[in-house]
Amino acid sequence: MNTFWKTEWKSLALITAVFIVCFYLPVEYLQQSQRLIDSFWEALYLVRWYAQEHVLLCLIPAFIIAGAISVFISQAAVMKYLGVNANKLLAYGVASVSGTILAVCSCTVLPLFAGIYKRGAGLGPAIAFLYSGPAINVLAIVLTAKVLGPELGIARAIGAVLFSVVIGLLMSLIFRKEEQAKAVAAAQFILPEEKVNRPLWQNSLFFFVMVAILVFVNWGKPLETSGIWYALYAGKWWITGLFGLIFAVLLVLWFNLKALSVAAVAIAVALLAFLFPEQPLAAFAAAVIGFAVLTSSAPDEASDWFSASWEFAKLILPLLLIGVLIAGFLLGRPGHEALIPSEWITQMVGGNSFSANFFASISGAFMYFATLTEVPILQGLLGSGMGQGPALALLLAGPALSLPSMLVLRTIMGNTKTFVYVLLVVIMATITGMIYGSMMGV
Repeated sequence: MNTFWKTEWKSLALITAVFIVCFYLPVEYLQQSQRLIDSFWEALYLVRWYAQEHVLLCLIPAFIIAGAISVFISQAAVMKYLGVNANKLLAYGVASVSGTILAVCSCTVLPLFAGIYKRGAGLGPAIAFLYSGPAINVLAIVLTAKVLGPELGIARAIGAVLFSVVIGLLMSLIFRKEEQAKAVAAAQFILPEEKVNRPLWQNSLFFFVMVAILVFVNWGKPLETSGIWYALYAGKWWITGLFGLIFAVLLVLWFNLKALSVAAVAIAVALLAFLFPEQPLAAFAAAVIGFAVLTSSAPDEASDWFSASWEFAKLILPLLLIGVLIAGFLLGRPGHEALIPSEWITQMVGGNSFSANFFASISGAFMYFATLTEVPILQGLLGSGMGQGPALALLLAGPALSLPSMLVLRTIMGNTKTFVYVLLVVIMATITGMIYGSMMGV
């Protein structure tokens, strides 16, 4: 009996859950429900929007950077700064700062997290990087302070920075046996001498250019139509083009790609940008296709770079699209109803009770927030009676997690670690929301 429960409980639980769903399936209601039909279309609308706005501009650059991490950054360097035996202050400092620079959504950070984790980064620093990327977004924090109030903006900034470090430390502590075993193995294992094709400053410049392209191509439109944030938004494609030109030059100088081939791609991209200025995606798509053709047919490390990026795409992209479909079916797009009525959520997050904060954290964890979209969504919820505490809880849990990202994370670090990570984010967001709500007297 004990052996059965130890080995078969998962299968039994799954079968039981499916049976209960089938037993109570409200077929008559679903057959007549317009909401079910609307939810189906919301799922399709959301996945189309995701494909148009995020796959090309966010994920593909992230795959390229993740592939570059796998090929061009030595395992010794990752283990030195982020490994289990690295200095903790240095490791968590590097992880949180690196994530902050990116300002990406919870899905875009996944290939980058997978890249450093598979290269030997310790679980704690890797988790700090995973959380900080989407959560510690400078522009989003500034927008939060302007739209939702400076108190909420400051609380979000402080909470996000602390969360990235605390959750990383807790994950490292909870899985300390695995981390200790990894540390012992790392101490005993002598990494082979890796051939260095470029000095550190060249690799640093190269990654800076790629990250700059990722950041500026996704620069969101601010609410105000003046100031530095709007100026950067207005000129983001010019800035992206400048960094793209630098990137092309580096491919020729440092990666031995043929100058004529790179020039031909650059000219084609420039022509598309000139002929279709209102459709910048056309030029960007041409640049991506040109990069894929050039690197896949190149010898040595450039080809390895393309292969590594492709492996990340195969692993992550299908699961993300499935997750977005499910999220759209359940929750819909901002401002649109799906299977779960929005008024249910609004009613559940009023006041500052434990249940309100916990529900806000859970809802935020499973919803998909594109970068900056959480602010107008929260503005509407606050206007409908949402408490200040639950608002902060959602801000701390939402951008860092989503149902699509959970599906991918389990393939990278396993079911148990993914569950614990999600649980820690939800619990900490709930507690922080309650404390903030009490301080605000709401």
